[in-house]
Amino acid sequence: MKKQSKYHPVARAVKFSLAASLSLGISSVALAQEESSASAQKEQSVEKIAVVGTRSAPRSIGDSPVPVDIIGGEELNKNGNSDMLNLISTTVPSLNVHAQPISDAATLIRPINLRGLSSDSTLILLNGKRRHRASVISFLGGGINDGAQGPDISVIPGIALKQVEVLRDGAAAQYGSDAIAGVINFVLKDAAEGGSIEVKHGEYYEGDGTSTEVAANVGMPLTKDGFVNVSMQYKNVDATSRSVQRGDAQGLIDGGNTFVATPAQIWGSPEIKDDITIFANAGLDLGNGGEAYMFGNYSERDVRGGFYYRNPTNRPQVFSNDGGETLLVVDLTDVGNGGIGGCENIPISGMDYEQMNDAVNALPDNCFTFFSMFPGGFTPNFGGNITDTSLAIGTKGEFKNGFMEGILYDFSGVVGRSESTFQLFNSVNASLGPETPTNFNAGKYIQLEKTFSADFVKYLPAGLYEDLTIAFGTQWTEESFEIVAGEQASWEVGPYVDQGLSNGSNGFPGFQPQTAGTSTRRNYAAYAEVEAEFTEKLLGALAVRFEDYDSFGTTTNYKLTGQFRLTDDWALRASTSTGFRAPTVGQANVSNVRTEANQGVLVDIGVLPPTNPVAQLKGATELTPEESTSYAIGAVYTGYDFFITADLYRIDVDDRISQSNAIPITADDIAKLKAAGVRGIDSLTSITYLTNDFDTRTQGLDIVANYSMDAFDGRTSLALAYNWNDTEVRRFSNITGAFRVSRLENDLPNHRATFTLTQSWDDWSAFLRTNYYGSYQGVHADDDSRTTNATWKVTLDAEVSYFLNDNFIVSVGAQNLLDNDAEELPDAWKSELGGKYFETSPMGINGGYWYLKGTYKF
Repeated sequence: MKKQSKYHPVARAVKFSLAASLSLGISSVALAQEESSASAQKEQSVEKIAVVGTRSAPRSIGDSPVPVDIIGGEELNKNGNSDMLNLISTTVPSLNVHAQPISDAATLIRPINLRGLSSDSTLILLNGKRRHRASVISFLGGGINDGAQGPDISVIPGIALKQVEVLRDGAAAQYGSDAIAGVINFVLKDAAEGGSIEVKHGEYYEGDGTSTEVAANVGMPLTKDGFVNVSMQYKNVDATSRSVQRGDAQGLIDGGNTFVATPAQIWGSPEIKDDITIFANAGLDLGNGGEAYMFGNYSERDVRGGFYYRNPTNRPQVFSNDGGETLLVVDLTDVGNGGIGGCENIPISGMDYEQMNDAVNALPDNCFTFFSMFPGGFTPNFGGNITDTSLAIGTKGEFKNGFMEGILYDFSGVVGRSESTFQLFNSVNASLGPETPTNFNAGKYIQLEKTFSADFVKYLPAGLYEDLTIAFGTQWTEESFEIVAGEQASWEVGPYVDQGLSNGSNGFPGFQPQTAGTSTRRNYAAYAEVEAEFTEKLLGALAVRFEDYDSFGTTTNYKLTGQFRLTDDWALRASTSTGFRAPTVGQANVSNVRTEANQGVLVDIGVLPPTNPVAQLKGATELTPEESTSYAIGAVYTGYDFFITADLYRIDVDDRISQSNAIPITADDIAKLKAAGVRGIDSLTSITYLTNDFDTRTQGLDIVANYSMDAFDGRTSLALAYNWNDTEVRRFSNITGAFRVSRLENDLPNHRATFTLTQSWDDWSAFLRTNYYGSYQGVHADDDSRTTNATWKVTLDAEVSYFLNDNFIVSVGAQNLLDNDAEELPDAWKSELGGKYFETSPMGINGGYWYLKGTYKF
């Protein structure tokens, strides 16, 4: 049967509103769970449409030329964890999110991985407009995300969303940089009336990670021709600990040291305080076919998590410089002369705490050791304040006269800003001696993006089954990355540095004034897209995009898609495309120092821009774009309340950007850095930089199936989603190294699946979800000596809701209902660094979590 005409008023309105942004689609992998049998019956009567990845008319899900998942607003709320990362990863198996304890800035903003690619290989949109990147660059990002700079989607609250669309297909030719793995579009609610209030409280079975959240949404009219829809969320989340006491810390306790904390080092999720976010979405009918729109957000939170323990007997350049043979002592009255005034280091090998304490107390007043300030050692806490804001303003409509008559237009401007203020607590700048503060403001990263777009769609009669769709447009973008210096104490080279004490806040030295500054890049793009329905059965589309960057030059990419309907129930679809991901301004200019555990020993590693002369002496070159080629072929079946899709894909990415191995630096290298004006580097043992150093091939299979029926005096829905994903590194050098290759290929499970059973009645609804995680490589502390082949895992999620009346709903549920443990570390490794589980666990390390939620709808 022929589809509804494009010139039908309803179809035209939908098409018009989506003409220059990501089109929306619906896939039964994540349809909203019905809250009652009545709503379920109503759901059956609505035809699901899918137009994601095209700028033509909306289509039924069976006609979609590309694979799409849609997570409805109600589905998003059926989850104990309100973090958007967790919400979508439990529904889309090809999307993975790692909780990353002790992972530097990746603790503050966790990265995602779609189809096994880095977090910045997935384009994020909000209401169809490009979302700005986060200011955090991951340097302990779990292998796959080392050096990645993707958007922070955790700021988006579920209550603000109408739905989320996940396009699992390369789309750089349509939407530009970053869309190598696919596109995720977050669609804000647009109701002009009604709303809801939610209160949620939950806790892990272990008794920690307690969270309390209040969220609200309200829709209001904007005159009689528009709407304003506002959402707010406020929450606090306590930290978790899946730790045991470190062996060295326990040895100190056994030796009589009562100042050592239990446990001395925390592996777990960070504390999140005063996490507030506000999203607003507004639209106004201007008459004569025109519409104005505006949406944006303000979000802020404080995050604080654990770091590595500093042993009071052997931490280099703080407590001891000879591995614990002697306690480092400095002369406070002989500043600048290397401590030759008479203060000698204390031999401590074989001493217990009382003996060490007596020796320290016997020191003359002019002699100082950090053992007297921190007799139990210290464990820095790394944290920060994350602020995220955005504003999009635009107008869309249809030209009514002149040579542009009949063309749909969308003019928009978007500004997005992410600011990360880094803080270190319970640490020292050892070179300042006893005058050191213990809390530091280490500086800021600020990411600012401005995008202006003009998009057009025209429908032309061409004697085909439907009118030819021609879309074209242009886009201008400016991206800047700013480093703001930390407070002086966080980077200062103090008077005792020449006596063997390190400078800068220990664990994360502050950004120095000479590294501060703003780097900016601009680019413009032009694209064209043609889509044709040649017959009732055959659809084809071609997109071409040209981009010009003022840094590395130009790139041109294409995408070709097609869909052929075999019968009313069966269809085949396929696509091929090229793509690219431009290196971000932050990746090209970032500079900092981080601390890692290298076979149990803490080392300071400097991250240098690839254009830094010292980095280039070690093999660095200026970053260039990643380039990709994608292929996909799939089949779709729809009939008898049953829906299933199967899609095979292959993604080849050349010149992928990642972090180099840590490269040792010599005294001569440090001297050259100092000569270039770089200070505070005496404690560095090695450097690293970002590089285009390897090529990968990722291939896989997505299967999505859904079935609904009347059963058990209610409505029953069954949903299955499965992903097989395999990545092979086809080229790499010693700069990347075999361990990073292994992490790219093996850290994520090759197989992931979810199976969801939903049952709804008049007053009750319930769901049970089974999550399957295939085997993966367990890695701990980013150390190639601490790996294992972790076994597959299965967890269960469940929720039961009772409808008190039309307005009030009470829900109780659990994630990881049976409290299944992640892969455990061997006892020797537990003792060495104090962790219980391999940190790469795809199911997380925190175990079971229960929650209680109350909802009021009006």
